[in-house]
Amino acid sequence: MIRVHQLSFQYPQAKTPALDGLSLDVPRGSLYGLLGPNGSGKTTLLSLISGILRAPRLAIHVDGQDLSGHLAEVQAFSALVPQDLAFYPRMTVQENLDFFAGVRGYRGADARTRVEEAVRMASLEASQGQIAERCSGGIKRRLNIAIGMLNRPRLLLLDEPTVGIDPQSRRFILQSVKAIHAAGTTVVYTSHYMEEVQDLCDTVGVMDHGRLLAQGDLKTLLASGHRGGAAKDLEELFLQLTEHALRD
Repeated sequence: MIRVHQLSFQYPQAKTPALDGLSLDVPRGSLYGLLGPNGSGKTTLLSLISGILRAPRLAIHVDGQDLSGHLAEVQAFSALVPQDLAFYPRMTVQENLDFFAGVRGYRGADARTRVEEAVRMASLEASQGQIAERCSGGIKRRLNIAIGMLNRPRLLLLDEPTVGIDPQSRRFILQSVKAIHAAGTTVVYTSHYMEEVQDLCDTVGVMDHGRLLAQGDLKTLLASGHRGGAAKDLEELFLQLTEHALRD
């Protein structure tokens, strides 16, 4: 579904690149966990795939199309749910969903149907009339995801969707991600919570300093570990890989 080849990206005035010759593959239909410490380049990568940042020519292909030349087509079937809350805080939950459905170009019965689907998916029925900024952290995160689901994406990019919320809301969001994936959506999921990725994801990529340290089927990665030593869990594998990268 996503193929990234030798992708480099450097922000203006930055001394080092955010992405440094990064290559990775996200299989179609996978729930791909993207791990890395702060500053490793995860959010930059998602911003490039989603079109927030301009991708270099031929560096990113999505569904077989060069993103630099087919951004509009890719955005039509994909969605980014950013780490920051991306809605209008003084509007109600319902008003936000109606507004963003309109931004996507949906009108009339189609818009109503899509909003109703998003409300059900995120269990926002009891919160539709609430002002968004007065909602709990969990409801705000669910609204963020609901907005991302309005176009029924075949590719969903989730950037740390459970940051700063209570355990009950976190469980709900994880269950929702599983259901979205089970319905056929390819999901890229970034998180600092190793147990989330180990529970959710079938494929994992580990990043540091803008480079990919390891990628593959989760069970195979854990069995092989780093340099032949099996890891008991994803956290141990992550530490092995990042500590070795620091020494290099």
